[in-house]
Amino acid sequence: MPDSKKFFENLSGAGKCIGVLTSGGDAQGMNAAVRAVVRMGIYVRAKVYFIHEGYQGMVDGGDNIKEATWESVSSMLQLGGTVIGSARCKEFRTHEGRLRAALNLVRLGITNLCVIGGDGSLTGANLFRTEWSGLLEELVQTGQIDEQAAVTHSALHIVGMVGSIDNDFCGTDMTIGTDSALHRIIEVVDAIMTTAQSHQRTFVLEVMGRHCGYLALVSALACGADWVLIPELPPEDGWEEQMCQKLSENRADKKRLNIIIIAEGAIDVHNKPITTDYVKDLVVRSLGFDTRVTILGHVQRGGTPSAFDRILASRMGVEAVLALLEASPDTPACVVSLRGNQAIRLPLMECVQMTQQVQKAMDEKNFEEAVKLRGRSFENNLNTYKLLSYRKPDSEVSKSSFNVAVLNVGAPAAGMNAAVRSAVRVGITEGHTMFAVQDGFEGFSKGQINEIKWGDVGGWTGQGGSLLGTKRTLPANHLNKIAEQMRIHNINALLVIGGFETCDRIKQSASGTKRRVFIIETMGGYCGYLATVGALAAGADAAYIYEEPFTIRDLQTNVEHLTEKMKTGIQRGLVLRNESCNENFTTDFIYQLYSEEGKGVFDCRKNVLGHMQQGGAPSPFDRNFGTKIAAKAIQWISKKLKEFYVEGRVFANTEDSACLLGMRRRALVFQPVTELKEESDFVHRIPKEQWWLKLRPLMKILAKYKTSYDVSDSGQMEHVFGLRTKEENEVAKEAEEE
Repeated sequence: MPDSKKFFENLSGAGKCIGVLTSGGDAQGMNAAVRAVVRMGIYVRAKVYFIHEGYQGMVDGGDNIKEATWESVSSMLQLGGTVIGSARCKEFRTHEGRLRAALNLVRLGITNLCVIGGDGSLTGANLFRTEWSGLLEELVQTGQIDEQAAVTHSALHIVGMVGSIDNDFCGTDMTIGTDSALHRIIEVVDAIMTTAQSHQRTFVLEVMGRHCGYLALVSALACGADWVLIPELPPEDGWEEQMCQKLSENRADKKRLNIIIIAEGAIDVHNKPITTDYVKDLVVRSLGFDTRVTILGHVQRGGTPSAFDRILASRMGVEAVLALLEASPDTPACVVSLRGNQAIRLPLMECVQMTQQVQKAMDEKNFEEAVKLRGRSFENNLNTYKLLSYRKPDSEVSKSSFNVAVLNVGAPAAGMNAAVRSAVRVGITEGHTMFAVQDGFEGFSKGQINEIKWGDVGGWTGQGGSLLGTKRTLPANHLNKIAEQMRIHNINALLVIGGFETCDRIKQSASGTKRRVFIIETMGGYCGYLATVGALAAGADAAYIYEEPFTIRDLQTNVEHLTEKMKTGIQRGLVLRNESCNENFTTDFIYQLYSEEGKGVFDCRKNVLGHMQQGGAPSPFDRNFGTKIAAKAIQWISKKLKEFYVEGRVFANTEDSACLLGMRRRALVFQPVTELKEESDFVHRIPKEQWWLKLRPLMKILAKYKTSYDVSDSGQMEHVFGLRTKEENEVAKEAEEE
């Protein structure tokens, strides 16, 4: 309802000072978070200060605390690490150190802190907040500040963002830096696979994760590793023999390589560390396989942040400023976080408490509890890995009488092959006979359908495109022939992977030369998702899309905005255009307009990205998402087949027998296709309502445009799952199912 909407224009930062710091280990995406805090803070008329070198800079003061400007965060979005520096600070752990930090902040009027770091950094910030009034009293008593200053700055507000590549903080689906670290790991694994296949080698990889196995688990899921060892779920006694047996079986199935992934904190059930050298010696001694060890180390922290981390950090930075603007003296320190595609706020100490409970459960060897406390996402990843990595003997599989076919349709998309592999293996585990259809509905009509076995999909996870083949042919032209093939092969259920047009892979690179504006055309049909999210990830100045009509006046405004921008220290411009945003304002037209109007101020270049957006290996996110969503789909199909099976036949005549599975708000939802008719624009092949349109104002704000931003979904402090009451859990469940 319109009257229930809340807009951030009503929130003013005038007279407020915000300090932003990065602390602890660096993580890719920290700079994007700093940039978002600075620009959003300045946008709402607050003063924003860089606190260089983390808590050490806060304690030392002086030049370590400097006011930030809009231009000072230009061109830092794509940089890895943290530009403002991070340091471990022993002094901040002492009362005297925190007293000096408080004095430095009060002198500059800073009573709002945005802390980007791990649980140790955030716990330190919360301690600082609880001591704040006492510290000010002490400063008054020693004459370092007057009583008026103590009254004016009586409350310290803290908002945290979790920057940690380990994803070891409870309460959030992803921490800043995790996705980029997964990119580094998968790049190495993909490279290693080629040499391992050439020489029939076994590779043992150690990834970071002293106390958390998330990186090891998800990279194992994303590359189809043979074995994974993580601290949350140590292997039982006798695991060495089981692992060697599995490696041996895989070689017997003509698999030319084996990948074993170990988290650096991996242990056995007796809390004894499991090292890479131990595993290597075990494989060589037991099997005689040529085995090599690779320890990735700090490579995982390096490189540019992924598009996901840039967007995550940008959204979190904006949300952090909103949380500070809305905070009262009674508001507890919070962390801004992500659940599904929604930004949320959680009490900082609840998250810390839950994270500490995980370690406590592991110390007490209560590993099942540790996995549950890690959260539903971690648990789902683990269950999916178990499902796909271990093939039950035929004697243990309860054979069904159902035949299930899998096919790809529409444009090829990175992650399709991971989804097919997952579907086939879960289907076989469920007891079904699985069939693969070549070349989509057209191939289906021609009878290009064959049974597909467990081993047939080995190594598919990291492959780009569609190994089954896909065509854009619609089924309407071949319905009778498809029905005939379904009768011939007795197909009881279909899993269709594809859609209108799907593509979640884009690379933007437009830094470099001075005073240059890049005009980039993206794919997406009439859907502006790629242009919008690509613009947010690349720090673009404008993104033209079909869903948000624009006129020649809007184009003129954008050119004038860029001209003004070039007069400052910022010397680069980036404009994205969705391929179907407007039939008259083509990429060539926009390029010529910008070139003409920008004469003497900037020059232009244009680039049509084309099908490179669909090519290449899938990202870790696409591999993981494709794998999990296909597993869930097959389990749903199994359940429905049993429900609809009557006297030897399957009756699928209800609306919920044909569903689309996708992410809605915070949960994966099965929605009957009949319901989608009302929600879809079939002419333009897009949904009538798109969640990501809410990100458009955020992109404009960070590019210094005055705009309206609906923050109705913000501002609700939630509780960490596991620390909620029964009633709160019910409310949360209902919200996720909406």
